[in-house]
Amino acid sequence: MIEELTKLGFDNTEDFTSTKTEVEAKIHEFDGIIIRSRFSIDKSFLDKATNLKFIGRVGAGLENIDVDYAEQKGVKLYNAPEGNRNAVSEHALGMLLSLFNKLQTAHDEVVNGKWRREANRGYELEGKTVGIIGYGNTGKAFARKLSGFDCEVLCYDILDEVGDQNARQVSLDELKVKADVISLHTPQTHLTLGMINAEFINSMKNPFWIINTARGKSVVTEDLVNGLRSGKVLGAGLDVLEYEKSSFEDMFTSSHQLPQAFQYLMKADNVLLSPHVAGWTFESHLKLAQTIVDKIDRDF
Repeated sequence: MIEELTKLGFDNTEDFTSTKTEVEAKIHEFDGIIIRSRFSIDKSFLDKATNLKFIGRVGAGLENIDVDYAEQKGVKLYNAPEGNRNAVSEHALGMLLSLFNKLQTAHDEVVNGKWRREANRGYELEGKTVGIIGYGNTGKAFARKLSGFDCEVLCYDILDEVGDQNARQVSLDELKVKADVISLHTPQTHLTLGMINAEFINSMKNPFWIINTARGKSVVTEDLVNGLRSGKVLGAGLDVLEYEKSSFEDMFTSSHQLPQAFQYLMKADNVLLSPHVAGWTFESHLKLAQTIVDKIDRDF
């Protein structure tokens, strides 16, 4: 990204260690800022950024930016959901197939001298119904990955007419009736916080698997655990967790004892966890940067 922005004529300053306060003290010198999610870009920050023309977010989510206030001040916002959509969709598919085929459990048993074939009998994706909640960049990419598995793919989104040849758009009620798998591909908003809760889980017609490569706070972990205990949730693949810091650099906001719900997830045979790396591939590292550069180049 630095090389490409330099080619566009920008003078670039790299700073990965300064505190938010230290950055605020000098942000008035800059026309643009490129961020991941180390700290929030709030009203106080934006008021000090008197020359700021754009913010580039190397990723998809904008929850760490006061979007409305930035737009009021005429600051352009660039994010890059196109840059890691393939990585996220491949990770989601990998988690789903691993859960269906009990690969983690089977591996652990074999390396510990256990050879249990019947106990590790798996399920096939063919013939299942996959429900995608959030049909934007990553949701559509996930549906494309599923297109070769001879399964039915449904999608639900707050926007109308987003379905395509890879997924049929349905109401949330129909999704709950038909889906064997729920995969989340939503941003973090007031509509998605805690959306997978006891009410949602109990309203599903059939026992189901859940994949979350979106935002951890969309799932109420304690309710998910209760669903796993009862058998209403057959398995969970979680790349993101409710307990993550907003910077996504660590899981917990304090050093207190691990929450009981998370302790259950750590030990459960039908749960697969990863540290918010679904979109974190060598390829997406380059794609994300290039996407941001291309958008800046388009406007400046």
